[in-house]
Amino acid sequence: MHGLINCGIQRFVIDSYGDVKWREVTLHARLPFTDFEAMWVYEDELTPRVLASVCHVLDRPHDDLLEDIGTYLVSHANVQALRRLLRFGGVTFVEFLHSLDYLPDRARLAVSNLELPRLELFEETDERYSLHCYSVHAGWGFLFMGVLRAMADDYGALAFLEHKGVQHGCEVVEITLLETEFAAGRDFDLGAKRA
Repeated sequence: MHGLINCGIQRFVIDSYGDVKWREVTLHARLPFTDFEAMWVYEDELTPRVLASVCHVLDRPHDDLLEDIGTYLVSHANVQALRRLLRFGGVTFVEFLHSLDYLPDRARLAVSNLELPRLELFEETDERYSLHCYSVHAGWGFLFMGVLRAMADDYGALAFLEHKGVQHGCEVVEITLLETEFAAGRDFDLGAKRA
């Protein structure tokens, strides 16, 4: 698993619960180090082991934890790069949803060896969509629920999200768009800010 994913888990624990809890996680997971390197690639079995240790140390259910990590990755001030990548998907939340099919490719443009699960968005009606998440690792659907919840807030949209379980080999997240302009969205500039 790419180090960026493991670093995201580490940053979530440190920023949300503190360094002491992260050290407890590394001890419980029997890691031979305390910090992940963002650009390294780690054995695939390491990430589920770390997540299980985070669940144990924080006494949190696995699915809830993944959803919270997804929200953190988009909304926390310390990790704005993912938000910027996602906001390039469209001017509105609906445009953003339609761009999700291309997210793994866009992520690989930024980091060539970053493998995200294949995503497919299906428009059931004007207000209801389903996101299919194809991965050999369980839980990506819950992580994307957190990402989608944070991105709806970012765009000022009101959406109801529900994880529908695994169907035909993929996790399915149902998205019901209740209001496209529910609140003022967060500011976003395509250009980088200069000092």
